[in-house]
Amino acid sequence: QVQLVESGGGLVQAGGSLRLSCAASGRTFSSYSMGWFRQAPGKEREFVGGITWGAESPYYDDSVLGRFTISRDNAKNTVYLQMNSLKREDTAVYYCAISTSYASRYPPDFGSWGQGTQVTVSS
Repeated sequence: QVQLVESGGGLVQAGGSLRLSCAASGRTFSSYSMGWFRQAPGKEREFVGGITWGAESPYYDDSVLGRFTISRDNAKNTVYLQMNSLKREDTAVYYCAISTSYASRYPPDFGSWGQGTQVTVSS
């Protein structure tokens, strides 16, 4: 079982940047695809972006395309979410999750989840 811990959330002004990290325990991190999701109050959890196990193909929801970048360092068992040009509507709890499915966007395909980190974007 892989355990995930997110960090890097906080309060930022609109237009600013944050970098989230997701540290994974376990020896098979490199075999999994990783996803980032977010959930705002009163809304369903939504897909933000993901990266395949070989890191050859990051993929994103249209709402963050061009602003967010996902990368991974398998040697450090860590995946990153660089968020630039943040908007108020990006405010949410952000979760990382792990999947054996290739390039999935669907929460049921992700078997392990972190506890989440709050991102708040002020105007």
